[in-house]
Amino acid sequence: MRTRLAVCLAACLLTLSVASSAQGPASPDFRHGDHARTATPIKHLVVIFQENVSFDHYFGTYPYAVNAAGEPAFYPSPFTPRVNGLTPSLLAHNPTASNTGNGTGAINPFRLDRTQAATADQDHDYQPEQQAFDNDKMDLFPEFTGSGETLPGAPADEDGNGQVMGYYDGNTVTAMWNYAQHFALNDNSYGSTFGASTQGAINLISGQTNGIVASSNASGVEVADGQGGFTLVSDADPVGDVCSTTSGAVVQLGGKNIGDLLNEKNITWGFFEGGFDLSTVNSNGTTSCKRSTLSTVTQTVKADYIPHHQPFQYYTSTANPTHARPTSVATIGHQGDAGNHQYDINDFYAAVQAGNMPAVSFLKAPGYQDGHAGYSDPLDEQTFVTTVINFLEKQPDWQNTAVIIAYDDSDGWYDHQAAPHVNGSLTADDALTGTNQCEARNTLPGIASGNKPVQGRCGFGPRLPMLVISPWARQNYVDHTLVDQTSITRFIEDNWLDGRRLGGGSYDAQSGNITNMFDFYSPWPMARRLFLDTQTGEKVSQN
Repeated sequence: MRTRLAVCLAACLLTLSVASSAQGPASPDFRHGDHARTATPIKHLVVIFQENVSFDHYFGTYPYAVNAAGEPAFYPSPFTPRVNGLTPSLLAHNPTASNTGNGTGAINPFRLDRTQAATADQDHDYQPEQQAFDNDKMDLFPEFTGSGETLPGAPADEDGNGQVMGYYDGNTVTAMWNYAQHFALNDNSYGSTFGASTQGAINLISGQTNGIVASSNASGVEVADGQGGFTLVSDADPVGDVCSTTSGAVVQLGGKNIGDLLNEKNITWGFFEGGFDLSTVNSNGTTSCKRSTLSTVTQTVKADYIPHHQPFQYYTSTANPTHARPTSVATIGHQGDAGNHQYDINDFYAAVQAGNMPAVSFLKAPGYQDGHAGYSDPLDEQTFVTTVINFLEKQPDWQNTAVIIAYDDSDGWYDHQAAPHVNGSLTADDALTGTNQCEARNTLPGIASGNKPVQGRCGFGPRLPMLVISPWARQNYVDHTLVDQTSITRFIEDNWLDGRRLGGGSYDAQSGNITNMFDFYSPWPMARRLFLDTQTGEKVSQN
């Protein structure tokens, strides 16, 4: 009996050893079935790229919620790590409240409850966000980015420019807090630059907002880069997209994006956005570029497809300007098909259900569910995010999938943490460290500047949430590694492309690494899942 037990034990240990050596992070080749070689066990990356949230706006008091009556309750697990959030001093004696420059908005941060999910859109342009930082004193958000509208039960100072000081807790952004409890959250993640949605989306895929090669009506959205070119500093639609504005600003960019690099290695990928399929008719009768949905929370009708949220449309190599449909579900994500890697959000579900999940997928919610204040909200956003993740957790490929939830910009919402100065700029639009100044340790080149520094890319910008949900994610973990939007790009490069970088002054060359949010040393991935209610964000089941 002892001999048999010893043999069995030795065999088990050998199996663990082989599994560990074959699937550990040092392995040169994680090959499984038809999957491409990867540097980690992650074979499928899904980036849910949402809109306009600062870290403190969603996680400032994590993991402690008020748990008011009638709201979904949240109680943290024992030993939940703290975040760099809103301390008692910042809540009660905030420097914003004592800065008279804020006028009636000179108030402390305040809790927004679930009935106040619909708020005003704050000012989140390149210069106002820098001015709000007030040379890193972080005390002029009401003056420069604050905007307000009537909130149920709110005093007057919270309805004006002081509304920018509002934050939610786990009784409203319940799903996000539950994901943080069971997976990994980073509290030191930033926008690559200051500014609005277009810049954040483009930084996600290229790390480079310099290099405008064509534009129209672009006054105020582009700035001279000091080397004979232009840098994008505000929202503009992509040139040529059939849904782009016919009277506002449109631009086209040069240089490479991560899609180009994936294509060169024949790695499957796609960008899936709500409303991209112009042949679909919504239940309200809207179709084509005018497909729209009413949010029952904000009572706003918003277009499903928003052109300036689709970054690959700005590059001729990866654009699908007519929104041509893929030849079939089997061709989604593959090179040479009519869709050119640009699809509707419904195509993502169809591809996954057909066993054709791309290696890299970027997901953009229909407008009303993207979280952008003014026309969307945390509750509609929560429905989209939980629906996606619940769906993925039921798939066979969940064991080698990672989902990243990230954001394009802060919307101008208050955050107490100043960003590291990693890239400088000296233009009339800059104001971080003084008039026309954004002083930093370095100034990156542009795509055609001959390695000379270009202006208009002041960064890092505001602090933004980032979460990793995966069987391989660390559990109930808060990562403090310094990262930015292009850290996602860097992970793709390191995992599928042997560490190749985009070049041309992209932020990816200096971005931090998100791998601390994973634990790749387990001998095999446990099928760790967390199913959440799509309306309340509360836990339904887990294993």
